[in-house]
Amino acid sequence: MNLRSALLLACALALPAFAADLDAGVAPGHGLDLVGMDKAVKPGDDFFRYANGGWEKATEIPADKSRWGIFSVMAEDTLQRTRKLLEESASAPAGSDAKKAADYFASYLDEAAIEAKGLTPLKGPLARIAALKDKKALAKELGEELRNDVDPLNNTSFATSRLFGTWISANFNAPTEYVPYLLQGGLGLPDREYYLDQSPRMAEFRAKYQEHIAAVFKLAGLEGGEEKAARVMALEKKIAQVHATREDSGEVLKANNPWKRTEFAKKAPGLDWNTFFTAAGLGKATTIVVWHPGAITGLSALVASEPLDTWKEWATFHTINRAAPFLTKAFVDERFGFYGKTLNGTPQLSDRWKRAVSNTNGALGDAVGALWVKRYFPPEAKAQIQALVKSVVTAFGARVDALDWMAPATKAKAKEKLATLYVGVGYPDKFIDYKALSIVPGDAFGNAERAELFDYQRDLAKLGKKVDVTEWCMTPQTVNAVNLPVQNALNFPAAILQPPFFDPLATPAMNFGGIGATIGHEISHSFDDQGAMFDAQGKLSNWWTKEDLEHFQASGTQLAEQYSKYKPFPDLNVNGKLTLGENLADLAGLSAAHEGWLASLGGQPAPLAQGLTGEQQFFLSYAQSWRFKAREKSLRQQVIVDGHAPEEYRADTVRNLDAWYTAFNVKQGEKLFLAPNDRVKVW
Repeated sequence: MNLRSALLLACALALPAFAADLDAGVAPGHGLDLVGMDKAVKPGDDFFRYANGGWEKATEIPADKSRWGIFSVMAEDTLQRTRKLLEESASAPAGSDAKKAADYFASYLDEAAIEAKGLTPLKGPLARIAALKDKKALAKELGEELRNDVDPLNNTSFATSRLFGTWISANFNAPTEYVPYLLQGGLGLPDREYYLDQSPRMAEFRAKYQEHIAAVFKLAGLEGGEEKAARVMALEKKIAQVHATREDSGEVLKANNPWKRTEFAKKAPGLDWNTFFTAAGLGKATTIVVWHPGAITGLSALVASEPLDTWKEWATFHTINRAAPFLTKAFVDERFGFYGKTLNGTPQLSDRWKRAVSNTNGALGDAVGALWVKRYFPPEAKAQIQALVKSVVTAFGARVDALDWMAPATKAKAKEKLATLYVGVGYPDKFIDYKALSIVPGDAFGNAERAELFDYQRDLAKLGKKVDVTEWCMTPQTVNAVNLPVQNALNFPAAILQPPFFDPLATPAMNFGGIGATIGHEISHSFDDQGAMFDAQGKLSNWWTKEDLEHFQASGTQLAEQYSKYKPFPDLNVNGKLTLGENLADLAGLSAAHEGWLASLGGQPAPLAQGLTGEQQFFLSYAQSWRFKAREKSLRQQVIVDGHAPEEYRADTVRNLDAWYTAFNVKQGEKLFLAPNDRVKVW
């Protein structure tokens, strides 16, 4: 046997049996990034860096970003495309949604007009706050400022700068009807821990935040800024002390507290609730679900106990701070200096046009989305994704059928959830009509205020109506996906249905490892630690047998312990409990995608591509979808407040799948190796 024959035989023996098939290849630029790998790293020691180490070494985080990765690259490309659409829409017919979006965009870009107005746009709101004479007037002000700005089921911040946050959605207890949810708020820092943690790092953030508050007062021409800042900071520390923790906030069963509107005065004394609810447009709501009962009671008590003048100073600061992106450069720079540089370590403010596109997406997202899908999301792409979704849903159902620990009654309920699941692909069945929204060219701040109020009033109008399970909570141009457990629905926006997550010219193994795992992730959110609490109609209802629930929770505990051992920094571990829902969804979604891909082969061997077996393509595609780098401050903030674990650990989800060990010949003694009994199995 010559040397060449020996080498070929050795390669053949190192691969699974089906690897002898010819390499099918992929079109240039449509496969895995082999250059971005680091093959000096053992897959079993650090799979994230094996798949992404070359990319990580060669990639610099852009100066205007606190983090960078695949999602960022796709979002940046989407911004570029959207900018072009908005510029082209300047010539759209007057009064059309496209023209309104273009005018909003252009107004945000008109820095000369913004500079000329100075603080004039805020004269009305600031004068109104200054004129508050008593706590009843304060209650009215707080109610008028209430907005639909949080969504706790989808990791939207609980630390809204308004004293309370609201969320109008399907009722936990009667999912065919809408109900208002009331949540804790009132903070300018990301979370209660930033106020209560006594570490030097957090103490420095608090000091810098207080300096920022004083600087905002000074820029607004208000005297005594340092003294006012000290009082605002002291008030927010008291607010933080009554806040629920992130972990408690994420437990849906603790959030299901329906209070009659007439009960608030007794359950949360201190605030004039009748005045508050009337001003907020909720005067006719008979029931409000209180997500954070302890915090609502505590915040109401603070309204009564803290001086009116301090509340006025707090409201003045947050009114200016929220408006800063639409004010003069001095306010923009001050806000970025704290929230960008100090909190997240971002060196440079994003270009004005990028901020203009992002703000336009936030204000008139569906108007922009309609333009986006018409240009960039052809019908054939939607059809391909729908077929892939069907494969993963079928695989998930097969996994349920195969569970040996689940009782038949629980399986039937799980299958019912899958059967009634609404899956939105690309864009909603109908777009929002912005006919009632007034957009005035040259009025950046006014446009933002009117758009925010339009959105809130649109949500208020849902009360008393039947829930529309096909309604989307994301725009088509959003690079993300979402599970809506109370609607038993999924949204997969068009912007995430692009390379590298989905590429029609890539192999099925790569697409299942990319978008297939994302689809599986969102499906499995219906069955994670919180989603499993909702039945097929979206009702918060325990449909598990006692034994099945205990088994599922034991698996969750095992996975939480696995993630809590990850240490991004010597002094900071991942919070396995906080991130459990996302970690469960990653694991179940990856498992379902893997089985969906295997089923798609129809019993035939997967072809080689780029010198890789089908299994290797699948797992590498998954790991490369989590490419990510973050600045230290940003990553620390993520670990403290985010329900998502850092991306490198999400890539390492593969260590729980037996097939990964075979695909990469992972052996005992390697860092990611788990004994078979320690590999977490869910669904």
